[in-house]
Amino acid sequence: MSQSDKLNFFEQVYQVVQTIPEGRVTSYGAIARFLGAPQSARMVGWAMNASHLREDIPAHRVVNRLGLLTGKHHFEGTNLMQQLLENEGITVVDNQILNFETVFWDPQNP
Repeated sequence: MSQSDKLNFFEQVYQVVQTIPEGRVTSYGAIARFLGAPQSARMVGWAMNASHLREDIPAHRVVNRLGLLTGKHHFEGTNLMQQLLENEGITVVDNQILNFETVFWDPQNP
């Protein structure tokens, strides 16, 4: 994949992430499937890692398929990702979102 293709994919990821409602989360894989690239969950993760340069991307709302805060080390401070989620009413215990199925948002079925 060329650098411009990768940047285009990242922009597509960011467009999806910007539509995740407050108080809801989605997964890297759900975004990849929505974009027609179901094998690209890791690349969605790379996009999230790069998104911290932009304040308009709510990257804290993207977690792994089990509801784990796997991207938390890319946020400033130790618990910023968790704090942002908790500020939106999402309960996190031991880096795991409680009631993940309830707060999960699927971009294919918003």
